[in-house]
Amino acid sequence: MTHAHNPVCRIDPSRALHALRAIAERDGEIQAFVCQADAASLPDGAKAHGEGSRNGDALGGDSGIGEDSGGSLRGMPFGVKDIIDVAGMPTRCGARAMDGDPKVFDAACVAQLREAGAIPVGKTVTAEFAYTSPGATRNPHRLSHTPGGSSSGSAAAVAAGMVDMALGTQTGGSVIRPAAFCGVIGYKPTFGRVHRAGMQVLCESLDTIGWFTRTVAESVSVASVLIGAHEAPAPVRAPKVALLGCETLGRLSPAAHDALRDCVDRLERRGASIVRPALDADIRALVEAHGTIMRYELARGMLPIVRTREHLVGEATRDAVRAGLAIDRDTYLRQQGLRAQLASRWLDEFGQVDFIVAPSAPGEAPQGLASTGSSVFNRIWSLLGWPCIHLPTAAGELGLPVGVQWIGRPDTDGALLQWAAALHPHVDTRAAC
Repeated sequence: MTHAHNPVCRIDPSRALHALRAIAERDGEIQAFVCQADAASLPDGAKAHGEGSRNGDALGGDSGIGEDSGGSLRGMPFGVKDIIDVAGMPTRCGARAMDGDPKVFDAACVAQLREAGAIPVGKTVTAEFAYTSPGATRNPHRLSHTPGGSSSGSAAAVAAGMVDMALGTQTGGSVIRPAAFCGVIGYKPTFGRVHRAGMQVLCESLDTIGWFTRTVAESVSVASVLIGAHEAPAPVRAPKVALLGCETLGRLSPAAHDALRDCVDRLERRGASIVRPALDADIRALVEAHGTIMRYELARGMLPIVRTREHLVGEATRDAVRAGLAIDRDTYLRQQGLRAQLASRWLDEFGQVDFIVAPSAPGEAPQGLASTGSSVFNRIWSLLGWPCIHLPTAAGELGLPVGVQWIGRPDTDGALLQWAAALHPHVDTRAAC
């Protein structure tokens, strides 16, 4: 791979070389990567990909978050979901229908991370076209269980310690759910905050680029580069928190229920005031709207591929395209109108809270690799475009990770990350590989 280099800063490639060794040692059983960088293409220490983020005080604050100007990303190895372009590597979207030609340019988000000194070391497995047909990736905590999806390879690669960070995307629950199943930090920013140039976009009003890390501090460093949040630091006070159990969406496992309860108990011990709004009717309407909008947009985004190479597209994806094409524009516009109406209502409803606590997933990662599990607890936030962070908390009955998600109002990414850094206990998220 060939890239322009800025000689101002030196990047030590040792972390990236260590990542490539870890991939070689561990990925045979986990299968998180579809291709890796050539070690010879890594910066040699006399070259550099950039000076680091110029958003030195992007997240600001007395807690030390965001003070290193992206310096903590220098030399950081990261994986890239295989619907996002990396120069010199193909983008196959987990699909037989795509060609294997290397890309000439990085996606915008990859280029930004390179500018901050991070090093892409490989492309990670995705469900076909980031939809529902799973790839080969296994959960590092237990190989017989799903890692979630569609950003399966990215979450598993971080959980297994092969890379420090990985990019993913979310249309329904494709960042938060695999983060929950693999026990890592997953961050989905406010919709539109990360530039999508160089990404295979299928759902124009839903697709959002996010990322996985093992600590909140690492997620903050990535956020300072990719979204340049300029919110003031979280005040030194107890937060006001809304609890949404989302009972209308399905029953939680005992472990997931305990994770939610324990999170609330811990926040209350820190002085947080908890409100419990009753919004079941809105929640059901939002989930229904998400399904209609997603199918409508996915069908039209996939149509050129299906028309040309239908025999190379999986049955589930073909079925989704047919179902989406059957949705008329008036129905789609009505659901978009409902989305806007409920978004406005919820901005008022949650205008006085600092963040929302809700389930990330129904429970631990399900057994088997034929499905990526349920995203039902993530879809409303993807539809609204609100920022979310999954925070792992403990292990469930099966010894697999569980946790919760915290949600902020639009464009409060910096504040949400501040609260998570200040209030969430550090959890060792490495799988015992």
